[in-house]
Amino acid sequence: MDWKGRRQSTNIEDRRGGAKKAGGIGIGSIIIALIVWKVFGISPETTLGVTQQITQNTQSTPTNETASQAESRQFVATVLADTEDVWTPIFRQLGGTYQPPTLVMFTGRVQSACGSATSASGPFYCPADQKVYLDTQFFADMRRQMGITGEQAGSTQLTQTGQAGDFAQAYVIAHEVGHHVQTLLGISNQVRQAQAKTNQTNANQLSVRQELQADCFAGLWAHHNHKRTQFLQAGDIEEALDAAEKIGDDYLQHKAHGHTVPDSFTHGTSEQRKRWFYRGFESGDIQQCDTFGVRNI
Repeated sequence: MDWKGRRQSTNIEDRRGGAKKAGGIGIGSIIIALIVWKVFGISPETTLGVTQQITQNTQSTPTNETASQAESRQFVATVLADTEDVWTPIFRQLGGTYQPPTLVMFTGRVQSACGSATSASGPFYCPADQKVYLDTQFFADMRRQMGITGEQAGSTQLTQTGQAGDFAQAYVIAHEVGHHVQTLLGISNQVRQAQAKTNQTNANQLSVRQELQADCFAGLWAHHNHKRTQFLQAGDIEEALDAAEKIGDDYLQHKAHGHTVPDSFTHGTSEQRKRWFYRGFESGDIQQCDTFGVRNI
C-alpha cells in the first residue's frame, strides 16, 4: 500500500502514553468555575475538573515519540484523511454534508462517551461522541494473527510504504469510519431502536448486518480511494480479505472454544465479511451495501 506523501487529517486526538499535558489551573478557569457555581449551582470542583480534562485533551502533544510511533501516527492520519476525501463527495452526491469523525489514539485504556475500554477491546466507534478509538498496538497483534513476521515485512516498523499488512490496517480504520457513516445516515439509530424491540437472537442478527455493511463501506472506500490515488499494490486486497477472515465470528469462536454458536454471532462469519468487503470494493456503489435489504447475507 502506497500511503506516504498525501494529506494527513488533523482530526486526530493523541492520548497515547507520554503525551505532554497542560499544567496547572489558570485564574481564568477559576473565574469560570465561580460564575458557573453562582449561576447554575454546579460546584467549582466539578467545573474545574471538566475544564482541566478538556484542556489536557485539546493541548496534549506527544513527547519522546519514537520513529516507529511517529510513523504509525502519520499512517493513521493519512488513512483518516483518505476516508474524508472519499466520503465527502459521496455525501454531496446524496444531498448531504459529510462530518468527519475524530480518531483517538490511545494506549492501554481509554474513556469515551460510550464508557471505558481497554486495548483488548480492539478498535471501536462510539456514536455518542462520534469518535473512532484505536490502540495502535492492535495493529501489531493483528499482524501476528495474520502470520506476518518482521522478516516478511522487511522491517519491525508498523507502517512502511508497501509493507505487508498495512492495507489490512487501513481496512480496520475504514471499517470503523463506516460505522460513523452509518451514524450520519441514521442507520445506527434505526438498528438500536429495532434491537430494543426484539429478542437477543434477532438483535444479534441486526448487529451482524450492521457490521457487514461497515465492511462493505470499507471496500467501497478502497474502490474510490484507489481511483483517486492509485494507492493499492499487489496483494493488498488479499491482505484485507485475510484480515476479514480472521475476525469472523466463526473463526474466532472456533479458535477460542473449538466450536461455534451461530445465534451468538454479532459481526458475521469469515465468508460473509470477505464477501461484503469485496462487494463494496468491486462495485464502488453505496446502494450495493444495503445489507438490511437482502434476505440472505
